[in-house]
Amino acid sequence: MAVIASRGDTMHTNIRFDHQLLAVEGEHDVHCMLELDAPAAPPTDRAPLHLALVVDRSGSMQGDKLAAARDAARFLASHLRPTDELALVAFDDEVELVAPLAPADPARLAAAIATIDARGLTNLSGGWLKGLEELNRASGDGVRRVLLLTDGQANEGITDRTQLEQIAAGTRARAGTTTVGFGEGFDEELLTAIAEHSNGNTYFAASPEDAPGIFAEEFEGLATLVAQNVSVEIRPAESVELLGVLNDYPIVEVPGGAQAQLGDAFGGERRRLVFAMHVPQLAALGPARIADVVLRYVAVGDEVAAHELTLPVTVNLVSADEAAVAELDAEVNDEIWLLRAARARNEAIADFDDGDYEAGSNKMLGIRDLLLSAAPQSSRGDELLAEAASLAESADVHAMDDPMWRKRNRNLAWRRQRGR
Repeated sequence: MAVIASRGDTMHTNIRFDHQLLAVEGEHDVHCMLELDAPAAPPTDRAPLHLALVVDRSGSMQGDKLAAARDAARFLASHLRPTDELALVAFDDEVELVAPLAPADPARLAAAIATIDARGLTNLSGGWLKGLEELNRASGDGVRRVLLLTDGQANEGITDRTQLEQIAAGTRARAGTTTVGFGEGFDEELLTAIAEHSNGNTYFAASPEDAPGIFAEEFEGLATLVAQNVSVEIRPAESVELLGVLNDYPIVEVPGGAQAQLGDAFGGERRRLVFAMHVPQLAALGPARIADVVLRYVAVGDEVAAHELTLPVTVNLVSADEAAVAELDAEVNDEIWLLRAARARNEAIADFDDGDYEAGSNKMLGIRDLLLSAAPQSSRGDELLAEAASLAESADVHAMDDPMWRKRNRNLAWRRQRGR
């Protein structure tokens, strides 16, 4: 186990394995879990927020959905500080800059919000790009984030998903995009991809009543942001093979390994990254360094500071008899099961898209049974049981006829695999 701790703005790291002790002169597949504990956010001071709220006002948003979007805008306006900035963009088939980026003024924003009404088609790309354009005018340091609300499909402007993903990836270093999909008509794969490639978050609002909680959660995260552009580079030792990362972070191949891009970290939160490696036969007893991980991030606060830590990944080689009686690390094992449950949801969605409801159901029920078996011995037993119950509910083939089924399970899988 490795623990690195230093100044208060530094992340605490912990490396652990499902099997810490490996039998000498044998080949092994091992799972490594890197835990990142973000420092607590300062009690008063925080980085300024530069936000662009981009609201879909197409005809399908009329009524409760648009009212919820207006309420979200009012929530942001009322919680921002004078040092924060907010822009408001509305789009249908046309794009309107309702309020340019400026220091937060609740009265000014309230008047602007009241002018947003429903009409037209959905030029999602145009509204989003206008929000990003406004954030380019933000002054000084701080957190830059587009908040994109929509209930529909991109059917005007740029509609190609690959092109929109490329735009999102190109903006990652400057501004993230958080997406909120309302109801049953939005394209969850597109909104998830935009958030994923830009280091933002994605949310599913089954009804307008979900919006206040979503915006409270997102605002709390932005207000307690302590690190941005968090990445973990995995560098296996010679002859050790990286088999894969169980989380669903963007992965970039780099010389000597792969880099997982974790995005932002909020004050006091714990993020986990689990990856698997194949370790070849090693002849010597004792510690063996099988990889390095390089943690990089930018600390956000009174000063913006880049950090880089290189951590050794070391296992212990012991006799076959000693390895045979060594206990598993239950925390690592539990995290593996929960990530496999998320993967089962995504695989079930693929089966659902192919019309094979039974295959998708069986995948989720198989993981459900394993979670039920693991729960009694787990310190996270309640969490495993809750996930098992959720999988059982989703595995009901009759539930798959619900238009919300796909969106709900896609979002549950994404949040689990991102540690949200």
